[in-house]
Amino acid sequence: MEVTTPGRICLFGEHQDYLGLPVIAMAISLRISIVGKKRNDDQVIILKSDINETEIFSLSNLKYTKPRDYFKSGIKICQNDGLIFSNGFECKIKSQIPINAGTSSSSALNVSWIHFLSKIADEPMAWNQKKLGELAFDAEVGEFNEPGGMMDQYSTAMGNLIYLESQPEISIKKLKPNLGTFVLADSGATKNTFKILKRCRDSRQKLLKQLIIKNPSMNIDTCDENLDLSDLSNDEVKLYFGTIKNRELLKRALVEFQKHTIDEALIGKLLYEHHTILRDDLKVSTPKIETMMDAAMNAGALGAKINGSGGGGCMFAYAPNNAEKVVEAINRVNGHAQIIHTDEGSKFLN
Repeated sequence: MEVTTPGRICLFGEHQDYLGLPVIAMAISLRISIVGKKRNDDQVIILKSDINETEIFSLSNLKYTKPRDYFKSGIKICQNDGLIFSNGFECKIKSQIPINAGTSSSSALNVSWIHFLSKIADEPMAWNQKKLGELAFDAEVGEFNEPGGMMDQYSTAMGNLIYLESQPEISIKKLKPNLGTFVLADSGATKNTFKILKRCRDSRQKLLKQLIIKNPSMNIDTCDENLDLSDLSNDEVKLYFGTIKNRELLKRALVEFQKHTIDEALIGKLLYEHHTILRDDLKVSTPKIETMMDAAMNAGALGAKINGSGGGGCMFAYAPNNAEKVVEAINRVNGHAQIIHTDEGSKFLN
């Protein structure tokens, strides 16, 4: 049997979802697949063909032996939800998604794994895509207390373009604008995703707690520049205003995405404004990312932004009319660029 799941880029709301703020994310046409079958014993054998590794363990011993032990946590989460596995299984993983580069390769893997487990269980389940995202979040973030939000799991599971609210409860709306092509570019620079996420999350959660103490009625969804910020340092004021600005950029983009015909130039402008806040206030960009951004914009991209936690990894450019030229320009500055578009969510092939 085979399951396949897309990667994702975050258009608006980057570094916002773990604060309880909305995001707009897009599944992309780079996918990960798991192909596997049942065994006659209780062994689980996973061949990770892209990195030439094999993982082996027994269903009778699901004790975690490493950080982010996702294959075991996925099985546990599925068992907790009622699935039974009387036999082990073996599978092969192949991925087109850049690894540790901000395009949700790990979440796409977790969604694929949960989907695969739901089909290979003693009594296969027809879980919907939202359920797959929920369980993948539990297996990845909840089980290991990781600092990310819910965007990655729901976006890769559900596919296409989604607007996700996590407060006061999960609410997901599918958007259907005709966006056209994007260019994804990998800087080739490795990054410490969890260190960056923790820094950006912790600093702003601390900041918001300070503000709530002084302003008990404060609401992150509605607060504005009129809040009393006199007790904050200059850096804290920048963080606050950056968070509010990014919230408002998403609102403007959401209105545009709900129109029959979108203003492509406006979307590009909003994307780049979002990037400048991530770069200047959260300080998650790098010189290589900026070089690729400049090349893309000079080649005619309508907008661009860093993708994911930052500190390396990927950026993307919005290029609905001249994607090939943007690819060439980025490659000339030693980026690794390719054309992408929206794609459907996790699916079971056979």
